[in-house]
Amino acid sequence: MRSVSRFSAMVLGLSLVLGLSSLGYLLGSFAVTVKEYERTVTVKGLAEQEHVADIVIWPIQYTAADNDLGALYATIDSNNVSIREFLENNGLPAAAVTLAPPAITDRLAQSYGDGSRAEFRYTATQALTVYSSDIELVRGLMSSLSDLGREGIVFSGAEYHLQPEYLFTRLNDIKPAMIEEATREARAAAVKFADDSNSELGKIRNASQGQFSISDRDRNNPHIKNVRVVVSVEYYLSD
Repeated sequence: MRSVSRFSAMVLGLSLVLGLSSLGYLLGSFAVTVKEYERTVTVKGLAEQEHVADIVIWPIQYTAADNDLGALYATIDSNNVSIREFLENNGLPAAAVTLAPPAITDRLAQSYGDGSRAEFRYTATQALTVYSSDIELVRGLMSSLSDLGREGIVFSGAEYHLQPEYLFTRLNDIKPAMIEEATREARAAAVKFADDSNSELGKIRNASQGQFSISDRDRNNPHIKNVRVVVSVEYYLSD
């Protein structure tokens, strides 16, 4: 009876060993299969386009000075009329120009200074802002604004905040085509990689789209925008 029990135990132990060995082989084979199936390549595709801006914001600022406050306001009113007439006579609608209140400084009332007497007691800074979709028209007006300077209006424009701002607002119109182009470029790179490694390109495993960026083409042409997007695509590879 004892020999039968010993034999049964040996059979059971042998069965467990064979079963575990078979399971280990199957798991190992499955792991290799999964590993081979998950061979991937990640590539990036770039799409770039140039577009002319469709909105321009142009700050126009000038300064004036006088010892008489009433006379200073009269000069400001006269200058504003001259500037508006100049813009309108050259094709810019009146609605495209907004006028901010003038900033008046009384130098006599200032509590700081070097004690020297200023030539003019009152100084004023006046700003007008042009908001337009007619880029070429406004750029032409920028070049000819100096004509008013010859009439005695002292324009200021070297400061950074007075530089014209150009906006490109039609991004949604070009997004689909640019994403398609970037994805096509990514696939071309993946196909080349697969060919070089003697592999076959499979389906997409994962894909992500980077942020669209809009920048000036160069310093001298801020109205021409460079629109750019990069997509990242991961493909499966197989032998």
